[in-house]
Amino acid sequence: MLTYNDIYEALRKERYSEQLQSLGKNFVQEVSAYLKEKKSISEKSEDIFSDAISKTKKQFENAVSMFKELMLRRKKKLLSLAFVAAETGISKRDYENMLAFEKESFDKIMESMESGDKKLTKLLNGQEEEEKKKNKLITFLQDTDEFLSLDGEKLGPFKKGELANLPVEIANILVIDNKAEIMDEE
Repeated sequence: MLTYNDIYEALRKERYSEQLQSLGKNFVQEVSAYLKEKKSISEKSEDIFSDAISKTKKQFENAVSMFKELMLRRKKKLLSLAFVAAETGISKRDYENMLAFEKESFDKIMESMESGDKKLTKLLNGQEEEEKKKNKLITFLQDTDEFLSLDGEKLGPFKKGELANLPVEIANILVIDNKAEIMDEE
């Protein structure tokens, strides 16, 4: 069972280290159980003036505050790691110290940065004009699930009425299937 000192210790380690610290795989669930227990004790109104209840209430408030700070520090480190990883690669230890939801967030941040880098490279190489000619603006006539482009990139999902600037080949397929219509016919 997780204790107040465990949360404090996790925060202390995170504060004083540049690296992302290792937390147990069930750390968030254990914090949740701890907070639920302390909250239920602190909400007992049998004896409002009881020292034990007021101490528990204070511990609950402090634990919530410490957990929020811990997660904020970890988010900052994730962003910093993503920046470093985009330039140099990530160390296996840093990735192993991430919680499951942090790994998912990190991967999405990395995908976004890679996509931005690709777009920047295309702009630098003067491929922007070619891109505009290769794409068509369409509006979706029905909800469409996620699918892969010809390059293997994920596209969608798209909602009915949503606009998208997609490659001509894909736009034509969607129009033929009556899932979309072309908006900017020239």
